[in-house]
Amino acid sequence: MSAEAPGPADRILPAREGVAVPLRAGERLRITNHEGGQVVDMWALAGDDPSEYLSMEHTRVALLRLVPRVGDGLYSSRRRPLLTLVEDTSPGVHDTLIASCDPERYRLLGAEPGHASCAENFREALAGRGVQADRVPSPLNLFMNVAWLQDGALEFLPSPAQAGDRVTFRAETDVTVVLSACPQDMNPINTGGPRGVRLTVLAAEPA
Repeated sequence: MSAEAPGPADRILPAREGVAVPLRAGERLRITNHEGGQVVDMWALAGDDPSEYLSMEHTRVALLRLVPRVGDGLYSSRRRPLLTLVEDTSPGVHDTLIASCDPERYRLLGAEPGHASCAENFREALAGRGVQADRVPSPLNLFMNVAWLQDGALEFLPSPAQAGDRVTFRAETDVTVVLSACPQDMNPINTGGPRGVRLTVLAAEPA
């Protein structure tokens, strides 16, 4: 399901739902884990051309690390920064490797048909703004704890985000940010089960 876009005041994005949030250059988007333990899949599309999207592959190359830190730009498929991470009060555990959950993922996990997914939330949120999504890019999985083991294996672990932990991104150009309060309930990533998150759009800071 997709929720309506937030206005200037903050609002709750309910568990298992998605939203598309347009930002003007300089505006900031704050995502608060108000109950703790919730993973949020995040994407961004360039405002002037939605075929240009936030790319985890290009971001990792630009940063030369797997997880962005405060002050880091998040780069597009055309190698320019769309967003900058300007605040992170969480433990800084985020993921850039794992694809968003989708209907086939839940089928493989044995879920009942119709299980909500981040990929469908992405498509529906954009469709509500008249944008047809031909593909679902790899997301930035906020607050998601994927351990990288010495033998190269990956392990899904509960999110360490505590109630009130937040991240804030500044738009470096006009963008549409898409968010999904991940509905995953068949592995431990969402500590305590899927929950909502708080979204706040903040005005550009004075020059």
